[in-house]
Amino acid sequence: MANTSNVTELIIIGLFQDPEVQRVCFVVFILVYLATVVGNGLIVLTVNVGKSLHSPMYFFLSFLSLVEIMYSSTVVPKFITDLLAKIKTISLEGCVAQIFLFHFFGVTEIFLLTVMAYDRYVAICKPLHYTTIMSRSVCRLLVAGSWLGGIIHSMVQILVAVQLPFCGPNVIDHYFCDLHPLFKLACTDTSVEGVIVLANSGLISVFSFLILVSSYIVILFNLRNHSAEGRRKALSTCASHITVVLLFFGPAIFLYMRPSSTFTEDKLVAVFYTVVTPMLNPIIYTLRNAEVKSAIRKLLWKKVNSVVE
Repeated sequence: MANTSNVTELIIIGLFQDPEVQRVCFVVFILVYLATVVGNGLIVLTVNVGKSLHSPMYFFLSFLSLVEIMYSSTVVPKFITDLLAKIKTISLEGCVAQIFLFHFFGVTEIFLLTVMAYDRYVAICKPLHYTTIMSRSVCRLLVAGSWLGGIIHSMVQILVAVQLPFCGPNVIDHYFCDLHPLFKLACTDTSVEGVIVLANSGLISVFSFLILVSSYIVILFNLRNHSAEGRRKALSTCASHITVVLLFFGPAIFLYMRPSSTFTEDKLVAVFYTVVTPMLNPIIYTLRNAEVKSAIRKLLWKKVNSVVE
């Protein structure tokens, strides 16, 4: 960070200032984080170990759950430990690294959700060609493309951030490092950088969301030609995916489609998509999917029996 002047460490204000509230939040959020890791980890394990979940849909779901764990882990562990700290600090390099990982896993998730919508589109609208179109090699390429897209997006974000000079103050009015709060600390005009972030983050979210909405409109239109049982199964699967999409894209579009010059960070919205949403995803997918619930029960029963024996 060649343009950095005298700032090497940043102070994070955090979510709440009341010590009692922070202690309560510590207990709540550590439980939420554990539920996120266990829930998503159980889905990854079930898909990879179970014998009944080998379709492309579950292949993508396992990677989505893996990304959820990593996405949450870039922010939540530091956030939780900071709740018990009197002075919350992070190095400037650590801040930039957190921004890179946060955007990398976040955009990878966006692309994975788009891929999953495409998978449902092919399965429902082109069922006779499904196995040919969604071959194992194609699925791997789609997952690899999602990861590559996340890396390219994050590299652009970081190239924007590292060019800025930081001369002070060094206080971030947030509970983790993100671009808009960091821009406020730069001792130069960041309007151009704000436009780049708007184009890079906001437009990716909006265009991906529009693609997803269009896909499900086409899917719902085609479901008219299916049997009642077929419609019920398809709608159950699609409903889970649509719910996850709305929970993820809603806050992302709300936060990143505003220009940085007028941006006011909403910490509660950020808590929702960094802490709560990753925990809800495995619950949403398992509650509405009989195959996943059955596979998880079989896996847990097998583990219990192996321990007893």
